[in-house]
Amino acid sequence: MKVAIATVQVPFISGGAEVLAASLLDALRARRVEAEIVSIPFKWYPPARLLDMMLMARLVDLSAVNGQKIDRVITLKFPAYYLEHADKVGWLLHQHRQAYDLFDTPFGDLQHDAEGAAVAETIRQWDRRHLPEHRALYTISRNVTDRLLHYSGIESAVLYHPPALAEHYRTEAAENFILAPGRFDKIKRQHLVIEAFAHLPESVKLVLIGSTSGEYGAAAKAAAERLGRHRIVIKGVVTEAEKLDLYARCLAVYNGVYDEDYGYVTLEAFLAGKPVLTHPDSGGPLEFVRHEENGLVVDSAPEAIAEAVRLLAAASGRAAAMGGAGRALICRLGIGWDNVVERLLA
Repeated sequence: MKVAIATVQVPFISGGAEVLAASLLDALRARRVEAEIVSIPFKWYPPARLLDMMLMARLVDLSAVNGQKIDRVITLKFPAYYLEHADKVGWLLHQHRQAYDLFDTPFGDLQHDAEGAAVAETIRQWDRRHLPEHRALYTISRNVTDRLLHYSGIESAVLYHPPALAEHYRTEAAENFILAPGRFDKIKRQHLVIEAFAHLPESVKLVLIGSTSGEYGAAAKAAAERLGRHRIVIKGVVTEAEKLDLYARCLAVYNGVYDEDYGYVTLEAFLAGKPVLTHPDSGGPLEFVRHEENGLVVDSAPEAIAEAVRLLAAASGRAAAMGGAGRALICRLGIGWDNVVERLLA
């Protein structure tokens, strides 16, 4: 069976979407499925460029390659899910959020002029028309499924998957630092936890990992410098081994994202037996985090974050118990690749 995984990628940028595509490829090949990733280069600006990207995806021909039929196409992202194929299944990371839940918010970029608004409406029309062409439609989280139904009136099923190297996460004795993983971006809101440390004693540290490129990363680094390197450490991109080590040794994990689709940080923290600190508007993490059971859900204000960190630091035994509850939840949910592959190939 030949399976093409259709996705898009911004050249020179790699993140969770690329990890998912690569992990799915490995899972398919491990089960002796002949699979390959077909990635379309993606550019989102100026707004009219999105229309070109959509047309490009629609014109991609994956019916056959080198005279051999491609039996199944699995589409992952906008606008790759517009391509035509007789047997395609969708597993949506998300729609183009700037046309939906991020439209007319500080995180959106299509609401600023008539051209952008028109492009957003075209995206909505195309989604309603072409997403139902899939023989089956899954999403990576309940949050994405709910958005798809709310904005487009399209039903889908949730299909959770594990993070990369899930079997390698481990738990060690907690040290007095909070770990904040993830690419620096305004929608991931690292500035909130950095500002929170202005209200905390110097005995508690903050360690941030992830790419710091761009204006937001530079501003976050400047804010951290003002508070002092002895309190806040920005390591940038780290190796997988160092990431696993930091998860194992931290007191808790901060995941301050805004309305995330799914996100690996929560699952990684629970696999490492660590509680998660997040917010009521974080989206995907709330599918797993239970307040005061396996983490803390607090207002997205530096003072509230500081108080939550203070509580965890003062009761490391409680933090460890919360982390254990998180790990138990992941075990109960049985999140694994066998179920994912079975559903996508059915």
